[in-house]
Amino acid sequence: MAQLDLITIGRSSVDLYGAQVGGRLEDMASFNKYIGGSPTNIAAGTARLGLKSAVLTRVGDEHMGRFIREQLMREGVDIRGVKTDPERLTALVLLGIRDEHQFPLIFYRENCADMALCEDDVDPDFIGAARCVLATGTHLSHPRTEAAVLKALKIAREGGARTALDIDYRPNLWGLAGHGAGESRYIESRAVTTKLQATLHLFDLIVGTEEEFHIAGGTTDTVEALKAVRRVSDAALVCKRGAMGAVVFEGAIPDSLDEGQAGEGFPIEVFNVLGAGDGFMSGLLKGWLTGEDWPTSLKFANACGAFAVSRHGCTPAYPSWEELQYFFKTGIRNKALRKDEALEQVHWSTNRKGDWSEMRVFAFDHRLQLEAMADEAGVPRERIGAFKTLCLKAALDVAGGAPGYGILCDSRLGRDALYAASGSGLWIGRPVEWPGSRPLVLEPEIGPDFGGLVEWPLEDVVKVLCFYHPDDTAEMRAEQEATVLRLFAAARRNRLEMLLEVIPSKVGPTDDDTVARIIDRFYEIGVYPDWWKLEPMRTEASWANACAAVERHDPYTRGIVVLGLDAPQAELEESFALAARFALVKGFAVGRTIFGEAARKWLSGAISDGQAAEEMAQRYRSLCSVWDKARQGSGALGEKA
Repeated sequence: MAQLDLITIGRSSVDLYGAQVGGRLEDMASFNKYIGGSPTNIAAGTARLGLKSAVLTRVGDEHMGRFIREQLMREGVDIRGVKTDPERLTALVLLGIRDEHQFPLIFYRENCADMALCEDDVDPDFIGAARCVLATGTHLSHPRTEAAVLKALKIAREGGARTALDIDYRPNLWGLAGHGAGESRYIESRAVTTKLQATLHLFDLIVGTEEEFHIAGGTTDTVEALKAVRRVSDAALVCKRGAMGAVVFEGAIPDSLDEGQAGEGFPIEVFNVLGAGDGFMSGLLKGWLTGEDWPTSLKFANACGAFAVSRHGCTPAYPSWEELQYFFKTGIRNKALRKDEALEQVHWSTNRKGDWSEMRVFAFDHRLQLEAMADEAGVPRERIGAFKTLCLKAALDVAGGAPGYGILCDSRLGRDALYAASGSGLWIGRPVEWPGSRPLVLEPEIGPDFGGLVEWPLEDVVKVLCFYHPDDTAEMRAEQEATVLRLFAAARRNRLEMLLEVIPSKVGPTDDDTVARIIDRFYEIGVYPDWWKLEPMRTEASWANACAAVERHDPYTRGIVVLGLDAPQAELEESFALAARFALVKGFAVGRTIFGEAARKWLSGAISDGQAAEEMAQRYRSLCSVWDKARQGSGALGEKA
């Protein structure tokens, strides 16, 4: 069985975070959906930092349970321990940000799936594969889940693994407060103290806030509480002190918290404390499990907690390892970390999900061209939608479920195909430009406020074609740049990736520097596309200059795809051979070369649905083969092959 650094045990829920900030939970009108629950957050947070993490929990046999599974997989978390409960629903939590002190939340956990975790769910081989097992307090609150936790801890300890406890005290999850008291962090309870103290000897590391050590130690005097815990446990004790950071005690507890080991702190604006403890724990475990000393481990922990405090959501706020190192180099430039644009760019780009190192994209987002074909064939334009479903069939047939394939499809003429593609495993790009517009105008569905993007599935990539040339008039450049910049901001706000396509040769003369100048300019104004789509340039120098421009500004870019411009296949083979020499070019996005002839014949009634789909599949498959051969024989230049 694959070796793991960490297995977390316990709660797994869907967090529905109020999108509006500064009001009552009662008044929130929309919610963002994230994974949640301390063990689930920690598994994802540590995976982002490079640990091989897994979670042992239960989810329901429904959409929310599948969401948790899929999101954990995207985060790189091992899901062998995620059991599906056929009877119970996945837990939900509604959360809000009222101000810097109030964070209302409601737990929907009545007989939920994760509280049905039992001893039979604990596979000795799975537990034995981990270097560390982390338990959280809530799953000690019920005999069934407690038995599962104790079994896992026993196996881990017998196998020489480390064990850790996040006290994670939520009074209403121990039955001490009502549903409306989800925000409550401390209620005295001798029963809870007794239960916790019966298990504290099983851990090598115990982590909690001052209030959590109060419940573990049975007193509201923090030092005395720590001493009470020390009497029953030899664990390293990590006491979180909010804005004052955290301290570690490995031996006897001194008379002052200030005498504990500490790490560098990061004073930032408090925006959202929810999930901050799980971020802290993720950083702490990264240090502890990789042999760092306590000051360094606490530095990791404090920084990860700072990211969480400054952002919306729990898991989405946690940093990647690359982001953490970047932060250590740059320091705090804005105490509201989420408003540090450079840091947010690193956060976004190093936490994107999905491996798209190869891109073979069938582009049938064409609108003007297909409308002209329908008019020429004398058939209603409504027929175009049916044809695009055949394009999707061809794409799926060629992909065969393998990675590295995608489509470009619009929603105005191709809505049925676009919706059907969702969840298929294909990369999906969706155009927003009004066809042929210059200066750039967007499709009406995007709306004058660009608010139409809020309706898009998160897997859809915002694709925009801008007929931009560096030698345009100042007025033309300014108008088009403003539209692209606003679109970029709207895409990011809606958590959507963006592809920027430029074809300068359509509007003016070009040389080896033209595309590179365009790329430089868009980065200069603050547009960082996840993808670039570039025309098939004819010289090695033009490709080298373009790739160098991208890498100069964005070392984390997804890459470039080369378009086809309705070129015959022989001509595309030549352009592929040149483009494939550059590792930053991940593949192609070609349309009319694949569908043009089939569309004309199908619209005129000369071929059937099946014949049209098969003809396009053959052409698409042939182009994929051409690209793959070009890449294999290229000895691609650069580091992003």
